[in-house]
Amino acid sequence: MGDTRRVMDGEQRSTVRPLRPAAPPDGGAGPVPRPRSNPAPDPAEPTAKPAGPQGEPVAVKAKSAEPKVEPATTEAKPADQKAEPAAAEAEPAVEPVAGRRRRVPFAHAVRVPPPRQLAVGAARATRAWSRRPSGRTTLPALFLLALVAATATAGALLVPAAVRKPQPVAVDATTHAPVQGVPQAGVVPGATGVPAGPGATGLPGTPFPTLTATPGGTPTGPVVGPVTPGRPADALAAWAQQVSAATGIPQVAMQAYGYAELVLAQTQRSCQLSWTTLAAIGYVESRHGSANRAILQSNGVAAPEILGAPLDGQGGRSRILDTDQGQLDHDRVYDKALGPMQFIPSTWQEIGADADNDGVKNPHDIDDAALAAGRYLCKGGRNMTIPGDWWGAILSYNDVRRYAQDVFDKADEYGRLSGT
Repeated sequence: MGDTRRVMDGEQRSTVRPLRPAAPPDGGAGPVPRPRSNPAPDPAEPTAKPAGPQGEPVAVKAKSAEPKVEPATTEAKPADQKAEPAAAEAEPAVEPVAGRRRRVPFAHAVRVPPPRQLAVGAARATRAWSRRPSGRTTLPALFLLALVAATATAGALLVPAAVRKPQPVAVDATTHAPVQGVPQAGVVPGATGVPAGPGATGLPGTPFPTLTATPGGTPTGPVVGPVTPGRPADALAAWAQQVSAATGIPQVAMQAYGYAELVLAQTQRSCQLSWTTLAAIGYVESRHGSANRAILQSNGVAAPEILGAPLDGQGGRSRILDTDQGQLDHDRVYDKALGPMQFIPSTWQEIGADADNDGVKNPHDIDDAALAAGRYLCKGGRNMTIPGDWWGAILSYNDVRRYAQDVFDKADEYGRLSGT
């Protein structure tokens, strides 16, 4: 007759009731009820019921006809309220819907390995790849490429900081604004693009003189033609007079430029410096020794002395503190440019020359200044017939592109006017 049990009602009448099925009759799962806390068993009630003669359970009389009522306490309800949220948090990823268990979309998150594990994995993969034929060929090439790139980067940062920027010889007294564009680096000044200088055919009516240099490199002057005491450049008086009339350059300055070219043609043959370049520098710097109302005397010395503005960094000028204790420029605070070719004192002390054999290196003497300027332009093995060397020499004299362009234009003009 099925699984039944006997219970006692309030009137001690035995009734038989079937047990509640464990699942709904239709077989559906249905919502699972939450377990509730069961009251503690009555100690007077036996845990096991005696069996009857046919194996059926024997009904046990209740001690009292009144139903057992559990005392309600104020603490039981708050405990139940706390237990329910905890149970809800225990299963956040499962929802009972229509008899099936459905997973919440964000229940499964992507697990990212820790950085150390990623690094170890990458190292192992790289080591394994390096043992393959392709890795043995590619890996050394990549390492070499990285080494070359690191070397180039270090060189780009360290070399400019280690190399000292060359200081210009002279300071332009007229302008410091750079010209727009790039100078005409493809040519050098002159009527035909190549500087012309005095030589067998370069000095009209005058043969190329033979110069005798002293052990210190200072020439003693031409040995052909009339030898006069004093200034050696006077031997070029006839040639200088003709060129002066064609170009407007003062004759005494023209003699100094031509004589400097002759000296350098013997002492630094590979330079091939033209007098037109020296004359152009002399014009741009001091208008051939006439700046500040000065006049070139017959011995080539400018009177009064030509001194530039203090190089104090104002008005576009460079800032150069005193280097000669005021002996040359009479300024103990800042340097000043000196003479017809506008040398700064520190450069003159290095490159100064004595072209008139008076025993004094005088920056205010056009003869000494022109020869010193030629020596400076020819430094470093420059060949002044090569465009790159010519422009590099002029910019080393004064690193302003407008200045270099003005020198080029004037040197080209002198070459065309003189026909050299």
